[in-house]
Amino acid sequence: MNKCLLRVDEAATLLSVSRWTIYRWVQEGRLEATKVGKGSLRIFQTSVAELIEQNRIWDATLSEDRLNLPVR
Repeated sequence: MNKCLLRVDEAATLLSVSRWTIYRWVQEGRLEATKVGKGSLRIFQTSVAELIEQNRIWDATLSEDRLNLPVR
């Protein structure tokens, strides 16, 4: 198996989401994928890594925003 491609279940495990979420994200363009063989979907590992990194940046920004909230 090509190490640059992940099965849908592998991508779902890495991202802690359901397989159906992976299919939806591919359809929405959030993840890049290709079909192999008789139509099996494979997710590009780089696409998964980019999504993880984007979420880390978003989480860090959100945490910083929370620190700047006024105290009540």
